[in-house]
Amino acid sequence: MRRCRPDSAIVAGVNGPALGVVTAVLLFPSALLPAPAASGDSPGPAGGTTARTDPVGSVPEPEVRCSFTDDRLDEVSGLAARDGDVYAVNDGGTRVEVFVLDDACAVRDVLRHPIDPYDVEDLALGPDGTLWLGDTGDNRRRRETVALHAVPRGDAGATLYRLTYPDGPHDAEALVVDEQGVPHIITKDVLGASSVYRPAGPLAAPGPTPLEEVGTVSHSPTDTPGGPVGTLGSTLITGAALARDGSVLAVRTYTDAYLYPVDDGDLPAALEREPVRVPLPDEEQGESLAFTDDGDLVSVSEGVGSPLRVVPDAATLARAPASDDATDPAPVPRSRSGTRPEDTGSGGRADTASDGTGESGLATLPGVLVALGLAAVVMAGLGRLRRR
Repeated sequence: MRRCRPDSAIVAGVNGPALGVVTAVLLFPSALLPAPAASGDSPGPAGGTTARTDPVGSVPEPEVRCSFTDDRLDEVSGLAARDGDVYAVNDGGTRVEVFVLDDACAVRDVLRHPIDPYDVEDLALGPDGTLWLGDTGDNRRRRETVALHAVPRGDAGATLYRLTYPDGPHDAEALVVDEQGVPHIITKDVLGASSVYRPAGPLAAPGPTPLEEVGTVSHSPTDTPGGPVGTLGSTLITGAALARDGSVLAVRTYTDAYLYPVDDGDLPAALEREPVRVPLPDEEQGESLAFTDDGDLVSVSEGVGSPLRVVPDAATLARAPASDDATDPAPVPRSRSGTRPEDTGSGGRADTASDGTGESGLATLPGVLVALGLAAVVMAGLGRLRRR
């Protein structure tokens, strides 16, 4: 999603009572959502995933490596990293472009292909080193198909794959490719949990190939500062990444990253497990993250001059055993039709995604639904600023 401000530009075309609703959500989102989890706390089950509580200081703070000062890197929406290089894509655009950056954040190459994407929102690396662009943005939820663009890191041409959802249009900003080369799309949902989709069969070029829903994921609000829409932004999924060895899946919101241990390459099952939350504070429009070959987590916000920040050895945080003071398990999530038959649970860790029907969830669920309903009006206003 393009960078936006809560001002008259956002609410253009919204009149009367709706204007008051939009203003209330933008100015006071925390008043309508459950109390956010403090930086050292574990979010409760009423709002989504219960993140693991680790000892204070065990989660490193992001460190600035360098800054994206090139004027062409003004709306970075996806990152990837491999062999010492960082790859970046912008939101939107009129052709496929992948910027190759050195360790000082200087652009040393640009991979270009003459395909005109609709709304590129993420970048992922396949196991063979292919770069996958997630052309899945759809704020107004009216696209009949979404697309993936497979771009080799060499000189070969890009391949276009069109995809269709089984249940109508979705807005999505997170893409990850598993160890078998299968892409997974995670939607950006304001109402309820985000859904995880993957192709129901082999990809066809140009397609379309039908998608199937294989899981869900959600996160509770936090008090991590940043993002364009206050506390609400801490629950909206804006990016994803997979460690090079496939052992850790990272999912980010505007303000935090969540690290999930992966067993046997099963990403939907991993999202049912207990993650480690890594705050990514003060990113104005944080939509990008990636793992380096060594397991560091890198992230950046949109905007020229934004720093590329690194959380050292982040992948080891998810692989480490939970501390003795970890929270009790949240309610077990309902099974998904797309889950592999051999998967029977969370692999030994607490199941984490809540469906909002637990005892503690009853008191806060109405407020959450009201807040998210109002926020849907906000997102509709934001959609007016899209290029199409």
